[in-house]
Amino acid sequence: MQRRRCSVEGNHGSVFVARYRRQDGTPQTLLEHLEGTSVLASLFAGKIGLPALGALMGLLHDFGKYSKDFQTYIKSSAGKIEPDDDDYVDSQDKKGKIDHSSAGAQYLRKHGRNTQFWQIAADMMSLCIVSHHSGLIDCLAPDGTDVFNKRMQKPDEKTHYGCVAKNLEENVWSSVQKLLTSPQIEEELRCRLELLRHGVPSPEVGQFMLGFLVRFLFSTLIDADRLNSAERKPPTKQPWQPLIDLLETHLSGFTAKNRIDEVRADISRSCLKFAAREKGLFQLTVPTGGGKTLASLRFGLHHAAKHQMDRIIYVVPYTSIIDQNARVARSVFAPLEEGCKQVVLEHHSNLTPEQDTDESKLLAENWDAPIIYTTAVQFLETLFAAGTRGVRRLHQLANAVIIFDEIQTIPIRTVHLFNNAINFLVGQCGSTAMFCTATQPLLDRVEHKKGAARLSDNPQIMRDVGGLFRDLHRTKIENRCKDEGWTEDEVAETALEELDASGSVLIIVNKKAQARELYRRLQGRTEHVHHLSTSMCPAHRTAVLDKVKVCLDPQNPSPVICISTQLIEAGVDVDFGTVIRYLSGIDSIAQAAGRCNRNGLRETGRVLIVNAANEGLDRLPEIRLAQDVTKRVLREFEHDPAAFDYDLQSPKAMECFYHYYFFQRAHEMAFPVSGRDIKDIARNDDLLNLLSINNDSVQIYLNERKQAPPLFLRQSFMSAARAFKAIDSPTEGVIVPYAEGEKIIAKLLCAGYEEKGRLLKEAQRYSVNLFPHEMKKLKDEKRRLYEVWKGSGVYYLDERHYSEQFGVSTEEVADMKVLIVSGGDNEEPY
Repeated sequence: MQRRRCSVEGNHGSVFVARYRRQDGTPQTLLEHLEGTSVLASLFAGKIGLPALGALMGLLHDFGKYSKDFQTYIKSSAGKIEPDDDDYVDSQDKKGKIDHSSAGAQYLRKHGRNTQFWQIAADMMSLCIVSHHSGLIDCLAPDGTDVFNKRMQKPDEKTHYGCVAKNLEENVWSSVQKLLTSPQIEEELRCRLELLRHGVPSPEVGQFMLGFLVRFLFSTLIDADRLNSAERKPPTKQPWQPLIDLLETHLSGFTAKNRIDEVRADISRSCLKFAAREKGLFQLTVPTGGGKTLASLRFGLHHAAKHQMDRIIYVVPYTSIIDQNARVARSVFAPLEEGCKQVVLEHHSNLTPEQDTDESKLLAENWDAPIIYTTAVQFLETLFAAGTRGVRRLHQLANAVIIFDEIQTIPIRTVHLFNNAINFLVGQCGSTAMFCTATQPLLDRVEHKKGAARLSDNPQIMRDVGGLFRDLHRTKIENRCKDEGWTEDEVAETALEELDASGSVLIIVNKKAQARELYRRLQGRTEHVHHLSTSMCPAHRTAVLDKVKVCLDPQNPSPVICISTQLIEAGVDVDFGTVIRYLSGIDSIAQAAGRCNRNGLRETGRVLIVNAANEGLDRLPEIRLAQDVTKRVLREFEHDPAAFDYDLQSPKAMECFYHYYFFQRAHEMAFPVSGRDIKDIARNDDLLNLLSINNDSVQIYLNERKQAPPLFLRQSFMSAARAFKAIDSPTEGVIVPYAEGEKIIAKLLCAGYEEKGRLLKEAQRYSVNLFPHEMKKLKDEKRRLYEVWKGSGVYYLDERHYSEQFGVSTEEVADMKVLIVSGGDNEEPY
């Protein structure tokens, strides 16, 4: 094929440049970038049997950079074209305005074949290519606009397609032609779609699965592009046997001192035996204090080794659980982490901006480590959120063991989305998922046509769950609620009485304001009181918990009262004599009970349920509804305790609670949205519909044009993703000046590019997630949030707004210390 090049730059050289390296200003050629991205995208997409699709996307994604306009822009920005040269352009004015993603998609559509599977593959690849800077665009917008074809028909003067087609280098052109003429792409997709249709209960779920396949492919392209731009290669895989040997050595050091230790050892042995199973979706239903942290890790390591899986990912609800679990894992695998070999990665704080910058894209975590600890929020954002930051991690969930610790905390509105995504990961990506909790929700019993969890045959790792709960029964739950409710003074007085009786008291409240108020009231009456909340950074919470655990040492106990939000009631290994739990869901109360008499050192521990007077839960409707269901269960328990095995923590009690709770909230499980959640939409809808058949949008198109949309994919991807973010009350991580956080901030202010990624990882333990109204007040009104470097979008907090007692405050709570940081462009006191 004869191609004549467009004139690009006269005297400035004929090499086509993708980017200039920050560290030394040397170019990464466009040929290097396209070929390198293609190799990585093929590797990542090969996890689900689509390597040729990945390879072709990688080659085509930046085709637009062959245009004269882009080359002039990139070379002007790097100073390779001088301002007095005729070709020079103002790079700041042009930044982000030169379309270099549409040309590759248009080339794909113009040079493909007219067969069914090729057209489907072309649509999928084209959608990923045109979206690789923005996040997946809508195919059919909520208002019925055919966004996809409009983008594909974008005129040449904006996509530069004609110039690009003439400038293609021979190596790239021949590689593209080889893939275009090979039957491999069609065969790959045909096999994948046949597998995708297996077990699909409805057209809605089928279309969701198809859309999720596109999102997975999009993930492979994004991560490949980012890694190649940073000129980083995926690290070599860590063999599992050394990790297994270290864990088994660690476990062999435990000796059973009592019946509870014997039960924990049995749970661990059961997980080891179950690891030999084929891949699937399983449940580990174990009472709190049953040792599931190490037992599930034992399962994960042996299962991953048997099936040659890539990584183990722990998904937990609270950063406090990550703090504890990751610390345990690190202590086990410390010998392997010597010499900077990272085995355990914590990813629990979002220290990247809401809108990606060039640097944040390259510094974002991509979950490439053997063992990952992350939060449910980060996991859900990877599955469904807008932009490109989170989705780049999605392909890392393939061929992985995914362990959901405290699965009952998955937000109710995400149930169908979550179930369908897990079914995709297990059924299509060769992953294994495990739902771990003492209070197993009924995710497999929700409406199947919208998506229920497809558990494997005989999914329970523990055979006799009811007997296990009886063996580990250590507490008595007492309903102390009263019509008028409890005042803070009454709760404080009861806590002091229980302190005298049992020596240690944990109070778990529903709101941070309640925790602060109780702390203030008790602080003047006893010196043995501590406070915990998510306004404190993980390192701060760990320090407080360490002090509390010293007081709880059975060999040398001392009086202690700990007041906490619900962050402590799951996954935190503490053992109090008495727990006072503000009224909430039975699942939360059972989890709270797991912090009481955890090790069976007392004959029976006491868990008191109290209801706060004038609690004000208007902004927390989920807690209010859970309270109502709990009251119903408490009444039924009082009438017929035998129906609950005489135990409010029993599996029968949990099943009763979730039956009522899920039934009342079934209408919320598809993630309902309204007009205010999605820009330019004036109707009620749900994200499951927008991400699947998109009925209402199709009907609008049909009404206006008297024909069906000419689209194989009809999802409103971007609108749904933005709505997911908007309704989920997004938070943003801010680095706080607590302890080592001060030093990390100082280093970040003058760090070089290579050091920034490492420092941001360290900063996760010294960060707090703030809601938008808190960010606005501190950044815009108070002017007490500062960027760590210009344009980073990563902020650190003025120390006057961080309290040693309560953490972040939007009001000034501490004096200012002046520290001058030298060595960079950001010198300023903070």
